[in-house]
Amino acid sequence: MKFCRLFVFALFVGLALETVAGDDSPGHRDAQLKTESAKVLEPPALSTGPATAGRRVAVHAPEFADTDVVHHVYLPDNWRPDGPPLPIIFEYTGNRHPPTGSTGDPKDAVLGFGISGGRFIWVTLPYIDHSGQRNAPNWWGDIDATVHYAKLNVPRIIRRFNADPDAVFLCGFSRGAIGVSMIGLHDDEIAGLWTAFATHDHFDGVRQWRGTDWGSPLADYRKEAKRRVKRAGNRPWLVSQNGNIDPTRDFLQASLPQTDHFTFLPVNTRVALGEFPNALAKAAHTDAWLLKPSRYRTSVWNWVNDVLLPTD
Repeated sequence: MKFCRLFVFALFVGLALETVAGDDSPGHRDAQLKTESAKVLEPPALSTGPATAGRRVAVHAPEFADTDVVHHVYLPDNWRPDGPPLPIIFEYTGNRHPPTGSTGDPKDAVLGFGISGGRFIWVTLPYIDHSGQRNAPNWWGDIDATVHYAKLNVPRIIRRFNADPDAVFLCGFSRGAIGVSMIGLHDDEIAGLWTAFATHDHFDGVRQWRGTDWGSPLADYRKEAKRRVKRAGNRPWLVSQNGNIDPTRDFLQASLPQTDHFTFLPVNTRVALGEFPNALAKAAHTDAWLLKPSRYRTSVWNWVNDVLLPTD
């Protein structure tokens, strides 16, 4: 009996050490962000041809080969097909809104690149319009088709590019911030794909969206939004907002039994980027604020490092 107890104890210790070692994988160490960096990030331009290290390309999923529906894949400089699995960040971008410079096109998104400092595999996902032939520039298009696209392609992309299935971030700006829940937490199946979440400017359920069949009236919208956000469980979630973040914090605290897994970050994009318009952004409602060093970027990168290499 004594031998059996010692064996079980040794096995438990071994498994615990293996778990700790797995959390500190080479891929995670390679992707760790240098929070003191003064580097101004330059989002990669789109290239043609296959995805390789240091390039960003448009990709047609096989099911959409004869359409204009594409997602975009960036592989960081340190990516190798046979190298250690790297973290991966998926992104939904904002609506087409010319006054703020938002095109609604996933190719112009930059939030995921900024959050990851260009050190993750970065993928911008499409919203599928009702024709099934192109990306939708506003709202969700065909929401069922958009959800199905992610369910099909997220696991495929993770396998294809040797990403770490235990370090899968989902982020979104504006429309995309709402979409992190509206699409990414649409049901239990898709909700299970993600490790952590990050949203900037807006949050599902906080305010009414008149003229839509999903965001109004507010009471009905909030009921569904609460159901969606609960699917995230206690996974880490960074919520940032240019300006007043209290309405989002209040909504979440009223909707969930505990919000310790949320990190709330008020952001002043004028402090981060200077007066608008400028070389990086047309208006304060922007996803480009992480491209320049600032105390806000430092906070985000510290959060990312804590998710990748937790100290607890």
